[in-house]
Amino acid sequence: MDGTQDDFGARKQQAAAWFRTLRDRIVAAFEALEDAQSAGPFASLPAGRFEVTSTRRSQTEGADAGGGLMSVMRGGRVFEKVGVNISTVHGELGERAQKAMAARGIPGMAEDPRFWASGISLVAHMQNPHTPAVHMNTRMFWTPHASWFGGGADLNPCIEYPEDTSDFHAVLAAACDAHDPGYYDHYKAWADEYFFVPHRGRARGVGGIFFDDLNTGDWEADFAFTRAVGEALLPSFVPVTERRRDTPWTDADKDTQLIHRGLYAEYNLVYDRGTKFGLETGHDANAVLMSLPPMAKWV
Repeated sequence: MDGTQDDFGARKQQAAAWFRTLRDRIVAAFEALEDAQSAGPFASLPAGRFEVTSTRRSQTEGADAGGGLMSVMRGGRVFEKVGVNISTVHGELGERAQKAMAARGIPGMAEDPRFWASGISLVAHMQNPHTPAVHMNTRMFWTPHASWFGGGADLNPCIEYPEDTSDFHAVLAAACDAHDPGYYDHYKAWADEYFFVPHRGRARGVGGIFFDDLNTGDWEADFAFTRAVGEALLPSFVPVTERRRDTPWTDADKDTQLIHRGLYAEYNLVYDRGTKFGLETGHDANAVLMSLPPMAKWV
């Protein structure tokens, strides 16, 4: 991660504006899925709509520290709960966050702990147990000494269908290959490691891609790849949802889904880097914990 200067203002604005644009596209697409749902036990419900709430990051002495939009749909025909959040925050990192950054090789944090970060985060939990949950996020992070991109996406079925897994990965592979032929294999392996739940000895889903600390020295190329990852969410996930959303399911299937959601919740609360960063830096707790499922079960 090469050193950067404070003249990143235009790039910061460009990245933050794009995350907002992607958020708007995804929200519209998911509400369209709700409108189109005409079968199954939830078809008689009103089509789900996102509730949008402004969020603010708390900062000492009341200084402006940025914020974002939390967009959550609950109790829809297709989505039991889905959140699509964006944020742009800034300020100074606390001691724990400084040490975490320094441990990852970010220089100069103790001397100048200023930071700026913007991104989008999405997690969808579905009504039908045969329709997989999904996660996606992309982000840009800046300090006076380094800047980088990160993100990824992964599919989390409680009842796996090999063709769904294959199709999801194929879209991500195509997005990666358009930018670097080595990206997919590298970032798939990183996702397999990152989304592993050590105390359960298993992955939380069927994987995807994960990348962080991306700074090749070509900001435009890195930003273009980050956009490609975000833009891959709809073509990788919507066809799988349309394929599975009318599949008949049983009480046993629902029980399997709730137990799997318990695994997902454990991972996000214990290991997820974004959850830890959001809570430690004072961002709105409801927005940070948006990823948690509406219901889960442990045995």
